[in-house]
Amino acid sequence: MPKRSVRDIECFLTDMDGVLVHDEQPVPGAAELLQRWVDTSRRFLILTNNSTYTPRDLAARLARSGLEVPEENLWTSAMATATFLKSQSGERTAYVIGEAGITTALHGAGFVLTDTNPAYVVLGETRNYSFEAITTAIRLINAGARFIVTNPDTTGPSPTGVLPATGSVAAMITAATNRQPYVVGKPNPMMFRSAMNRIEAHSETTAMIGDRMDTDIVAGMEAGLLTVLVLSGVTSREEIDTFPYRPNMVLDSVADLVPML
Repeated sequence: MPKRSVRDIECFLTDMDGVLVHDEQPVPGAAELLQRWVDTSRRFLILTNNSTYTPRDLAARLARSGLEVPEENLWTSAMATATFLKSQSGERTAYVIGEAGITTALHGAGFVLTDTNPAYVVLGETRNYSFEAITTAIRLINAGARFIVTNPDTTGPSPTGVLPATGSVAAMITAATNRQPYVVGKPNPMMFRSAMNRIEAHSETTAMIGDRMDTDIVAGMEAGLLTVLVLSGVTSREEIDTFPYRPNMVLDSVADLVPML
């Protein structure tokens, strides 16, 4: 297969935090990149493992940061989870721990949310994990409900430091039930394939832009995409060598990508 370049790319998938925004501020070049994609008729989706928000919520958040992104250009782990579960056979009932992002997505996929003999227990992101809800989830999983998790992230940011996130709570439930969940979000290529189906993208002409080697880049690589690591987020240039795989490109930020298109 010939070596691909950015000019060969018709569709872009990109992470949000650390790539387009950082601490609610736009990363330099982000607005210009989005506009260039529009001007050159590139199809694109902004991906996030955060299952808390609906696409409308995220579009409003990006707008406050100065980035205008239509709702249809946003793809969350909640949406990917709902798409995956809709493809599964059997009863469409679920007990959900999470916020509007995952409950809205599951309702849209035709699911009934219940704590009475659900087919699934779905764990998403929330800042209000309760002992009662976790206990209910454990009992339902022990009773036969299938365990689904929107994303594997073990911590999340806050103004005062890191917070336990979905992956940490999932580990606690696994310890209590001895059941491993199916995790849909990055680095599972499932999230990428569902996103690519949404915009009718092909792996040979699609790129993934991210700031994390262990989620964005590895998932993009396994999905057969051109991978672009930007150093405006959590990964430093020195850390790249600690991984057994490499991105196709390394840029300081998305501002460096704009003149290549």
